[in-house]
Amino acid sequence: MFTFLGAAQRYCDGLSRRNFLKIGAFGAGLTLADMLRLRAQAAKAGNGASSSPKAAIMIYLPGGPSHMDMYDLKPDAPKEFRGEFNPIATNVPGVQICEHFPLQAQMWDKFACIRSIVSVDEHSDTLVTTGYPDRESRLVGHPSFGSVISKLRGDHASVPPFVSLRGMSRGTEPGFLGIAHRPFTPGGGGQANLKMAQGVDQVRLEDRKGLLDTFDDIRRDIDATGTMAGLDSFNTRAMEMVTAGTVRKALDLQTEEAKTRERYKGVEQFLTARRLVESGVGCVTLSIGGWDTHGNNFSTLKRQLPQVDKGVANLVQDLHDRGLGKDVLVVMWGEFGRTPKINNGGGRDHWSPVMSAMVAGGGMKMGQAIGASTERAERPKDRPYKVPQVLSTFYRAMGIDPSMTFLDGSGRPRYILDEREPVTELL
Repeated sequence: MFTFLGAAQRYCDGLSRRNFLKIGAFGAGLTLADMLRLRAQAAKAGNGASSSPKAAIMIYLPGGPSHMDMYDLKPDAPKEFRGEFNPIATNVPGVQICEHFPLQAQMWDKFACIRSIVSVDEHSDTLVTTGYPDRESRLVGHPSFGSVISKLRGDHASVPPFVSLRGMSRGTEPGFLGIAHRPFTPGGGGQANLKMAQGVDQVRLEDRKGLLDTFDDIRRDIDATGTMAGLDSFNTRAMEMVTAGTVRKALDLQTEEAKTRERYKGVEQFLTARRLVESGVGCVTLSIGGWDTHGNNFSTLKRQLPQVDKGVANLVQDLHDRGLGKDVLVVMWGEFGRTPKINNGGGRDHWSPVMSAMVAGGGMKMGQAIGASTERAERPKDRPYKVPQVLSTFYRAMGIDPSMTFLDGSGRPRYILDEREPVTELL
């Protein structure tokens, strides 16, 4: 098993957040079996699998998207605040969103937004994925949303419970739940875990399995602890994950109809996410664009907002058409908002006092805008919610009690979230 550094994302603070891509060389060893053994060992000390069949798609907008240029426009504010974009009406009376979101506007009865979220000023997705600021999460090792789902979902031999389409970063880490609950990362070569090595056909694969069994027999004969006795099942399940090809097929977009691929052209990650949850993956996370718009905010958003609109509208509509509208939770947000007042470079800077989030599905109440900010979108005017409270709501929608505890590395019980009051309007 090798770990490689993936593509870096650089923000305004000059620090580079690299994605760590784990690549298993299946042709050289059954690394998937190692992963399955780790996951099973970790599950022994857990609280059991969730009975909820729901899945989640977490869309992260890295760098901090501008709240008042997307879902919280202020057309009556002074020009240096309101910016260049105009609001348009949605199909829900009284709710307006950005003119560059026409597809979402036409189907807003399937969406909702929270416009009064209070964040913290840090360039990290840790807060919105764990519910804790980066400095605290690194110290304690709080697990990400997807890792909690991995812990509780249980093992399915042919499908990983947590997949990250944006590689592995601090916001996807399992923390004290253990590396068995890191996401599967198909990018950067990790997809090699899901297919046989070059030149290895089914016959040769069976030969390799037999050779592995022979080695295991030898190890079993000299093993006085009994550890080897249970390894066969893990090797079998690892083999099944490769030979069944469930996830490999989900990642192959060429099997999708041409007209569907055309609808998702340029935003293929959204289509991949939909196919993965259909295949049984419990949580998929992805990202799109760069949103640290200290300069040229509006020219950047004119390019990126239509892409976001295309991706989320097609995704949510497809989920509804397939009868999954209530079974799949879709969330889109970043780490904070942007300054209401435009700077001299035509940009907006970091702004943590208020931000917005878009949500859809998961059995929650759609067709609304929750909370409001002040006249210049500077702070919550009513219904202020902290990020952990919003995340708590998502856990509840998934059928997971956010007051559940897990043991950390020192054996101390830790709540999934310390702040658990939900966004009641969504439930």
